[in-house]
Amino acid sequence: MPLYFSDKWVWDFWFARDGSDFHIFYLQAPRNLGDEHLRHWNPSIGHAVSVDLRNWQVLPDALAPAAEDEMAFDSYTTWTGSILQEKGLWYMFYTGSNRKEKGQIQRVGLATSTDLMTWERHPSNPLIEADSRWYEVLDLEIWHEQAWRDPWVFRYEGAFHALITGRAKHGPADSRGVIAHAYSEDLIRWQVMPPITAPGLFAQMEVPQIISANERYYLIFSCGADQLSAQGRKRFDHKTGSYYLYGDSPVGPFRYPSDELLIGDQQGSLYSGKFILGPDDNWYLLAFENYDADGNFIGTISDPMPVHFSEDGHLKVIIDQKNE
Repeated sequence: MPLYFSDKWVWDFWFARDGSDFHIFYLQAPRNLGDEHLRHWNPSIGHAVSVDLRNWQVLPDALAPAAEDEMAFDSYTTWTGSILQEKGLWYMFYTGSNRKEKGQIQRVGLATSTDLMTWERHPSNPLIEADSRWYEVLDLEIWHEQAWRDPWVFRYEGAFHALITGRAKHGPADSRGVIAHAYSEDLIRWQVMPPITAPGLFAQMEVPQIISANERYYLIFSCGADQLSAQGRKRFDHKTGSYYLYGDSPVGPFRYPSDELLIGDQQGSLYSGKFILGPDDNWYLLAFENYDADGNFIGTISDPMPVHFSEDGHLKVIIDQKNE
């Protein structure tokens, strides 16, 4: 059944696999806030584990804002990230914002763990920050924040890469969304690189993820209809959801197989989709359940949905398995 709490909303999430156990880390906030938009400013990172991606055992929370340290980059919020294991140590890269800056500048930091349960912030945080050579930095006349969040960190050809939600420094305000890129050889010292996608269709390209499947690399990201550029609204018919591109390298170039979203509709039913290789070694997609037909925020994480890969690169998510 979906990951649901009667007293908490949950939304963006990411996975770590340890043997047969699937660990899920997710953003959470109290439902008694009333206004779902307030959840972004009252988050912590929850943690649960499953062997089948359906039945979850809730574990102690992983991380919360460093509210006691007003200078900390994450004194206000701890937002979306990703996890990988290297030489017996788990690395969780995550987004933080600072209370004195009113949460308007986003940066990427690191926490590490030996057991996925107890996390220690890195003393050099933040580790990855926007580089104004390629990316928009805070300018409230253009955009309401400095977008630099949702790091997806992975190994490729003996080094490490981070894909990040960023914005290009040129172009109309509603079309600057790009997937930013950073490179490291040790997971601590990072070099920010040019973006791996071109601006034009999106104001923001959120929660990126890259996977390798069927001899291609697939890049998934999410965008709301209100974050599409004028060109994007026309092309994608005002839909909210998760998009995908594919290419021969995980750092581009990429192309769209079609103008169809991976999952999406004008209602905004599902968001922040993430791929996971399931216990049966087949690919699945999970997403958080976003809005119902009446426009009410739901705030739960879905059951796994099978993903079908076609020979020509197209993907299909089976949302209603009765129609598979």
